[in-house]
Amino acid sequence: MLIIIIINQIFEDNAMNNFILLSGFLLFFVFMAQALSEKAVAAEVIANKTEKATFAGGCFWCMEKPFEQADGVLSVTAGYTGGSSQNPTYQNYGAGGHIEAVEIVYNPDKITFEQLLAIFWRQIDPTDEGGQFVDRGKEYSSAIFYHNEPQKKAAELSRKNLENDKIFAKPIVTPIIQASLFYPAEDYHQDYYQKNPLRYKLYRYGSGRDQFLEKTWDEKKGGDKKNKMTKNELKENLTPLQYEVTQNEGTEPPFNNEYWNNTRPGIYVDIVSGEPLFSSTDKFKSGTGWPSFSKPLAPQNIVEKEDRKLFSVRTEVRSREGDSHLGHVFEDGPAPTGLRYCINSASMKFIAADDLEKEGYGAFKYLFDK
Repeated sequence: MLIIIIINQIFEDNAMNNFILLSGFLLFFVFMAQALSEKAVAAEVIANKTEKATFAGGCFWCMEKPFEQADGVLSVTAGYTGGSSQNPTYQNYGAGGHIEAVEIVYNPDKITFEQLLAIFWRQIDPTDEGGQFVDRGKEYSSAIFYHNEPQKKAAELSRKNLENDKIFAKPIVTPIIQASLFYPAEDYHQDYYQKNPLRYKLYRYGSGRDQFLEKTWDEKKGGDKKNKMTKNELKENLTPLQYEVTQNEGTEPPFNNEYWNNTRPGIYVDIVSGEPLFSSTDKFKSGTGWPSFSKPLAPQNIVEKEDRKLFSVRTEVRSREGDSHLGHVFEDGPAPTGLRYCINSASMKFIAADDLEKEGYGAFKYLFDK
């Protein structure tokens, strides 16, 4: 009885403290509930911003890596589609009329369907209707599977531009087909290039794909032919400033360079290799005195590396084929990417929209067609 009286007295004496403590707990739980709710909403918003793209380019092992390297691509799944049979397997998908393909889930705010198309065309032989490279048969043929009308129109325009570029001597035969049910392939096929890197490289080289793509695109603007120049050849072909920036990671002066205030429509390509890098459609005024872009035109051509020079940690931007120093990327850009690619004019060459086809970049005409 005495213990109960003492306990009651303690609670009475500390009523205010208990009230404060209880209030604190209630506020904490309300805050946590609100945070979880906001997180759920944010996840839902992100989920609503994803779209799908489906491409067939022969062996799906070779089609995963190029897309997975692109910024804005969330997932790439190898599988089977286009046929009539249900739940196909690697042993019977061809008999059911299916072809090997990859299904891509991407964020359209970071990478467009048109940019995915540009990656796709550079992985295949679009003139081959009997398969792709060493793999023969309909099940290895190329195709673009559209999921909506905008994708269909973009694919048709992209194919037309590719035809007009006359990169290929033979007619383009890659069909544009409405997407149907996609069946993921077996687990051992997913990310094969990562799970079995040696076998993947041997197969890819043995198939003739790499040799064909290298020969085809090296003979056109945007290939890596120039990247094979020696240092002396680079010095002969580049201005002293271009050489200093691209080869020695130099920086040109702000507000006193070729493209910082260029507003003409067109694309920017690597001064060494010619590979496409950025578009005027993503260029914005940053006030820094250097060309600034919210995202790359061809993410697969961009390499980002940690840079610890100047007593700070920054992210350096380089071209993949040319291995040119381009500049740096910062997280203070405009929506939706929030990025600012701060690039040296000296590392780029500007191709005006009206000259894209003449210069061999007709695949990007869609950006400026109205």
